[in-house]
Amino acid sequence: MEEKFHLDIDCPQLFHYGDMICGDVFLSRRIKEENRTIVILSDGMGSGVKANVLATLTASMAMNFTIEHKDFKTIAEIIMNTLPVCSVRKVSYSTFTIVDIEYDGTTRIMEFDNPDCVIMRGDKFFDPGWENIELESEENKGKILRACQFIARKEDRILFWSDGIMQSGMGSQAFPFGWGLDNVVDFVKQIIKSSPYISSNALGKKIVKRASRNDQDEPKDDTSAGVIYFREPRKLLLCTGPPFEMDKDSELAMRVYHFKGKKIICGGSTAEIIARELGLKFAPGMTISDPELPPIAYMESINLVTEGILTIGKVARILEEYDSNYQLGEGPADQIVHYLLQSDQISIINGTRINLAHQDPNLPVELEIRRTVVKRVVRLLEEKFLKDVKLNFI
Repeated sequence: MEEKFHLDIDCPQLFHYGDMICGDVFLSRRIKEENRTIVILSDGMGSGVKANVLATLTASMAMNFTIEHKDFKTIAEIIMNTLPVCSVRKVSYSTFTIVDIEYDGTTRIMEFDNPDCVIMRGDKFFDPGWENIELESEENKGKILRACQFIARKEDRILFWSDGIMQSGMGSQAFPFGWGLDNVVDFVKQIIKSSPYISSNALGKKIVKRASRNDQDEPKDDTSAGVIYFREPRKLLLCTGPPFEMDKDSELAMRVYHFKGKKIICGGSTAEIIARELGLKFAPGMTISDPELPPIAYMESINLVTEGILTIGKVARILEEYDSNYQLGEGPADQIVHYLLQSDQISIINGTRINLAHQDPNLPVELEIRRTVVKRVVRLLEEKFLKDVKLNFI
């Protein structure tokens, strides 16, 4: 494709006031083999556990059938025919939005009864040409899906939400009929104008926090604001371990030298090779910021230099434990995780020379060989954080 962009995807959420579980369910998955990304938001009827069960069932079915390339009408029919019927309202659905994005930017969106999805091109509203699709089966005749298809561009954003956003403030003097789509879009436009490169997470948080304030910080419904931002990818190179053969040292150094993006070196021997081959100043650090790990070192033109296998092992542990409430510290592994999470396209060069020190039987059993740990980090970055990772051995 002509334009390369990264999909920055997030969906901050707040629970209905008094509930301990969210009735909105957000799913995103990258189909690596097809270079395709699918995003789902489902809003279960009501709130709490019952709503979560409905939304989880809906979102899971929507994800699986979209992966299989089923058409939107078929997906909607199956979902509506599968969900249990509410004994009070006599309806059998939770609402949902499906966004299916291909490698070339071809984007298909389908929604059923969620508030209207909005596409922004920069800070301007963009209309891709929505169409209404009427279901024809006897069980669902007359129900309408809203769908569109367009080619996304860099700096486009797709915004999708649950009722908690639009209906926030309902009954108040400021918004007697709720915040409403027009007011939400105006709010988003002002944010993008003042912060044109704002991340999806930051923008989504601003939307849900404002919706919560509309309800005096006691949300009357589960509140979700999903954002997909097509932007320039942030690139990172993580280099760990010396090459298997010493005559590859210069090749490793040149790959580091020519890389366009942020650079991290994990391993004292690796750092010494790169400093020697490129003639860079290299100084060991003295300040211990994590009692479990050696201190950070310093090298000109390199963003971060740390010890190798112990640090990478802790990076893997942090990535496994990381969630929205995790607070990163100042230690070497924490700083690496910060760089990884702030990056989109991550290149990892794993040197395969055996470090004899790691064969010492007195070292802890948890000290895995570098290749195994690096593969674990790659898997976490790809599956848990949807990062685009390339791993090369040298």
